[in-house]
Amino acid sequence: MRIEGGTPLQGCVRISGAKNAVLPILMATLLAAGEHRICNVPRLRDVETSMRLLQELGARVEREGDVLVVDTTSATGEEAPYELVKTMRASFLVLGPLLARFGYARVSLPGGCAIGARPVDLHLKGLRAMGADIKIEHGYVVARSKRLRGAHLYMDLVTVTGTENLMMAAVTAEGTTVIENAAREPEVVNLAEALNRMGARVQGAGSSTITIEGVSALRPSVQEVIPDRIECGTFMAAAAITGGDVRIEGCIPQHLQAVITKLRESGVWIETGDTWIRVRGEGRLRGVDVITMPYPGFPTDMQAQMMACMTLAHGHSVITETVFENRFMHVAELQRMGADLTIDGHSVLVRGVERLSGAPVMATDLRASASLILAGLAAQGETVLSRIYHIDRGYERIEEKLARLGAKIWRER
Repeated sequence: MRIEGGTPLQGCVRISGAKNAVLPILMATLLAAGEHRICNVPRLRDVETSMRLLQELGARVEREGDVLVVDTTSATGEEAPYELVKTMRASFLVLGPLLARFGYARVSLPGGCAIGARPVDLHLKGLRAMGADIKIEHGYVVARSKRLRGAHLYMDLVTVTGTENLMMAAVTAEGTTVIENAAREPEVVNLAEALNRMGARVQGAGSSTITIEGVSALRPSVQEVIPDRIECGTFMAAAAITGGDVRIEGCIPQHLQAVITKLRESGVWIETGDTWIRVRGEGRLRGVDVITMPYPGFPTDMQAQMMACMTLAHGHSVITETVFENRFMHVAELQRMGADLTIDGHSVLVRGVERLSGAPVMATDLRASASLILAGLAAQGETVLSRIYHIDRGYERIEEKLARLGAKIWRER
């Protein structure tokens, strides 16, 4: 990706469906035999990986524009192979649905972005409490259960995928399951709504306690994926760092309150409606401190983008990462562009500089890619970003959307 910096972004952009919402909804189709329809599905590498995984498990998957048609009639619970699961951590979400429907699952231990260990022990602990027999064999989780039973589960750490996996496993379990210290993210709520449209009885999603009353069977349905709040936040940051004026449409502003608050604190003008946000940069940003937290706190998936903004802010900022232990790999690349950054444990001290300079940089993970694109949009000269396959995991045609806002950005084939 080549970026010629220095152009304030202007115009309107529409947000795509949320990567982190569509993936668990796709896995949930395994719970009920028949034809499912999922609407507002973005064209992303992670979605393509999920489609291949479902096909590997015997499902038929077809795309009709932004709609995925998934027929799970012939799906089996045989194996989710390492070759697919290693590239995307969310693939591990097939474990709960396969175990619930077939009583057996063999799923590779997961991979994904190299931003931290993110162990799956909480998933397995919860499934064992629901009566599953689980073994780790040759890098695979092998799980068996005639029928899962409801249990009272407490999550030692807030985990989105753990909450989602156990929620899907519990919908056809015998009795009632209660998940305490559950993740509260909008994507968890979207999954709960999808499960309820399939006939499940899930209550409390969006709070720290979710209650699932098991039913005997689910049915196929039509689902709608929520807008991607992280894509929205990234375009908000792009408008702020370039001093632009951008209207972002097809979003849900209440999903971004922490980001809106911090950008306003840094001097950005923001106006919101029911489904849109307008962001206008007004002069140089002011340094603000940020601490990432589970929802509704400041999202870890916006940490790198906010750091890019703070590299050009007046004064000092401290960015503290509490969710993942290895999510500062973009720091070295931002330093190549002239950013003044110092890592101190789980925090980065950001001393704002007058300007960044375009440079060759390398993407290390999905959100790091976004931060480097933002820095390139504001830098003097040309930035060349390599390993852009990371960005394609979570942003739909980001260079085309930015170009329509006036950015000088293009992809070299």
